[in-house]
Amino acid sequence: MLKVHFAPNSRAGRIIWLLEELGLPYEVNKMAFHPRDLKSDEHRARHPLGRVPVLDDGDVRIYESGAIVEYILERHENGGLKPAVDAPEYPAFLQWFHYCEGMVMPPVNTIIVHTLLLPPERRDEVVLGQAQRLLSRSLAPVDQALDGKDYLVGDFSAADVMLGHACFMSNRLGCVSDDMENLKGYVERISARPAFQTAITMQ
Repeated sequence: MLKVHFAPNSRAGRIIWLLEELGLPYEVNKMAFHPRDLKSDEHRARHPLGRVPVLDDGDVRIYESGAIVEYILERHENGGLKPAVDAPEYPAFLQWFHYCEGMVMPPVNTIIVHTLLLPPERRDEVVLGQAQRLLSRSLAPVDQALDGKDYLVGDFSAADVMLGHACFMSNRLGCVSDDMENLKGYVERISARPAFQTAITMQ
């Protein structure tokens, strides 16, 4: 059975969401989002930097949320939740699948560090402001791409799991402005999905 090493309020939520959408059986090793768990010798044996998610599948161990999503789709769903390689939507699927880690999550990470993780005396308002502005610029193309659409690429896909999770986090941080109406509606739609609700309640 697939086993997800998980900590709340992390990218590991994507993996639970995906597994729920696919109806695949899995078990969870839930850890605290705290160095005593994530930086323990036990978990560093799974991930050298003490990060989550990590997926165990028999003799296979893999980390990085995007890699895990692709692994699950190819090994356990025969390419489900993504367009065929020769489909017209496939290039856009790839673009948005990888856009979250390339463009959205770097400023999200900085915002979290300078609002939640660092003690107040070490937070930098200049760095925080730069990250918030960069995040707004990074989200603007997503808002435009969602004009007239429910999801990023046709029907719900793994691109929505990847980028949708990042958009949900951005909105929760207060970084999706009210004028991004398409993005606001998108976050509401993905948040209403039962599989997403299961993943988030595990937070």
